[in-house]
Amino acid sequence: MMCQECGQRKANVQVTLIENGQKTELHLCQECAHKRGTLGPFGGPSITFHNILAGLFDPSNLVAGSQLQYKQTKRCANCGLAFSDFRRLGQLGCSECYTTFAAELMPMIRRIQGSTEYKGKVPSNGSAVNTQRQLGDLKKRLQEAIVQEAYEKAAELRDEIRRLEADKSVQ
Repeated sequence: MMCQECGQRKANVQVTLIENGQKTELHLCQECAHKRGTLGPFGGPSITFHNILAGLFDPSNLVAGSQLQYKQTKRCANCGLAFSDFRRLGQLGCSECYTTFAAELMPMIRRIQGSTEYKGKVPSNGSAVNTQRQLGDLKKRLQEAIVQEAYEKAAELRDEIRRLEADKSVQ
């Protein structure tokens, strides 16, 4: 296969880019791969420890060749903190930062915590609170099942909701 960049030499480097869920493959010769910055000084991939860490915090910032290219950062109107400052410091400047950087923070929080919804702690004898939470979760899952047209699952969820509501009224 010929190099897709220059079209003159044999391609011996394959670069796979994944951006916004779209996979793109490039077949390059050694020289074009070096020009693009895809290969490091010893002919291997130019992956640095800094690039790996930065990719963990915001993988959307990684671009071809594992080189980082940051978007223009916005600042909090209240305290003036930039998102790059948050990444460097590891803490936000004020409560308004949560609103300002919500788009950047939510995927990070979801990745670390598994959810962006705060469930809180409930005492072991807090059965009424647990029942309310369980009912809310079941109703949410019921709506999702209806939207997905999974009617058998929806019927099971409906019956479970009715059972919990009947148990709640008995107490």
